[in-house]
Amino acid sequence: MKKDYFINRRTVRNYAKKQIPEELIDSILERAMRAPTCGNMQLYSVIVTKDPANLERLAKEHFNQPAATGADVILTICADFNRFTQWCEASNAKPGYDNFHSFMMALTDAIIYTQQIVTIAEMEGLGTCYLGTVNYNAKQISEILELPELVVPVASISLGYPANEEEEQCERLPLDAIRHKETYHKDSNEYVIELFKTKDEFEPNKRFVEENNKESLAQLFTDIRYPESVNIEVSKTFMDLLKEKGYIK
Repeated sequence: MKKDYFINRRTVRNYAKKQIPEELIDSILERAMRAPTCGNMQLYSVIVTKDPANLERLAKEHFNQPAATGADVILTICADFNRFTQWCEASNAKPGYDNFHSFMMALTDAIIYTQQIVTIAEMEGLGTCYLGTVNYNAKQISEILELPELVVPVASISLGYPANEEEEQCERLPLDAIRHKETYHKDSNEYVIELFKTKDEFEPNKRFVEENNKESLAQLFTDIRYPESVNIEVSKTFMDLLKEKGYIK
């Protein structure tokens, strides 16, 4: 492992027209299964989409962003208690996993597994991008992938060989912003503003603020990227999906 991998990693949204060998994809997915898991239950499944027609259908639900339309592969990772429940029933054991706590266990498993995939894939020379749009259109994605009860899409990543090795790295907050010693400390507004300076002064962010006629980067988030009305609507549709899949009664 290169010592500078983690400090230098970056998201890749533009991919070369080069196919990833299926054997490499399987190897990445299998190695990632050594990720930590709740009770060693492995409460996740991954749908591998490579067929061009299916990629096109999925890309639409990811708002046709370049990271989706240009990818060689889209992986949809699901919180999955279906398989474990079926095993219990087939083994004369009574499962009780149709509840929100069980969804949270499966969600945790799925997210840890997803990040393990990302790390291994990037160390194999691939580029990856999380597609946060999976939360917006979870129901539509679930229908496309024919997901059964107790299986919910919670993460999507696109894979491909990077088209540009010099793709820009995003900014990050300083360590002091996220590290709390012993107990949580509440900072002053002035110090929080100082902590967010790396984001406020990042040139691409400054351009986005100007292009959208906003006063600050914070307004770009609250008014355009993640406004309250959208957050409420996405929350409602996702909770409805959890009811449909049997996690909420």
